Amino acid sequence: MRDTVSIIPAGRRIAESWWGRAWVSVLEGYADFSNRMPRGRSYLRNGAVRDILISEGHIEARVQGRMKRPYRIIIDISPLSGDKISGISARCSGRIESLDALVTGNIPSDIAELFVSKGGLFPTPEEIYFDCSCPDSAYMCKHVAAVLYGIAVMFDREPLLFFRLRGINVDTLVRKSVEERTEKMLRNAGCRTGRMLDDREIKDTFGIL
Repeated sequence: MRDTVSIIPAGRRIAESWWGRAWVSVLEGYADFSNRMPRGRSYLRNGAVRDILISEGHIEARVQGRMKRPYRIIIDISPLSGDKISGISARCSGRIESLDALVTGNIPSDIAELFVSKGGLFPTPEEIYFDCSCPDSAYMCKHVAAVLYGIAVMFDREPLLFFRLRGINVDTLVRKSVEERTEKMLRNAGCRTGRMLDDREIKDTFGIL
């Protein structure tokens, strides 16, 4: 059996990071979820959410309920289409300064709105499928709701988990934006470059891993 670690918010708010707050705001804004989500807040704050594992399009977690054995929660999220990722990448072209700026949410307001808008990076209710081993027959039980909040806490700890969940190659997204931003800066300065920045220069200059 794996060691378990309770997922508990660090402060008064569920999430503090831009990605964590955006995740909570988007999900709570859905009418299908709005009446169910609050049930999970107390479970999360009381340390009932355990061991959240996030991979591409898939989340597994355990939540301690009234029974001795924790309930097992599985959440699957439909992947972003290639066309959607390409479209968003094109609109971000030259607008993201560095990997650090992206993960901290230090991005232009219109790009932030693009990410959270319908058709952006965040999943819709129709794209989220969940299952819990508890006997509750409700559309969304409090254990699932608690895990959905717990995911925001995980994004606080490691914002890149959002991109892993959504299957987005963050290096490619940032690299393209940085290269085009650099080319534009050089043109504006009256210079022209005969080559693109090589991998090492991009990593050193803009903090891409």
